[in-house]
Amino acid sequence: MFEAVLAGVWFPPARPGRLATRPARLIADKGYSSRAIRGYLRRRGIRATIPERRDQRDGRVRRGRAGGRPPLFDPVIYKRRNVVERCFNRLKQFRAIATRYDKTALSYQAMIDLATLTFWL
Repeated sequence: MFEAVLAGVWFPPARPGRLATRPARLIADKGYSSRAIRGYLRRRGIRATIPERRDQRDGRVRRGRAGGRPPLFDPVIYKRRNVVERCFNRLKQFRAIATRYDKTALSYQAMIDLATLTFWL
């Protein structure tokens, strides 16, 4: 599902023109640390800041030279992920969003829009 979600994301362009569909960098948690995801990001030219899971690190060390290099990880950039986590925390304070009372995706999206509007007011 990672590829489908990333394909649906668009960004405002840095300069006038069509919308950008490829982010410059992706910051994710350890749950997204897999060969498939890292390979997909590499093929698309997206730099990834994803910490390596302990079992992956141990397996790479156990294989020795055949295990390859560790993936690049910048802890300073990873700290920016805190902004997104705080946003999710504030959204989940709305009970209807946390428990997903809405039956349709459209009404659930409307509730998220309503919650984000209250943040800005």
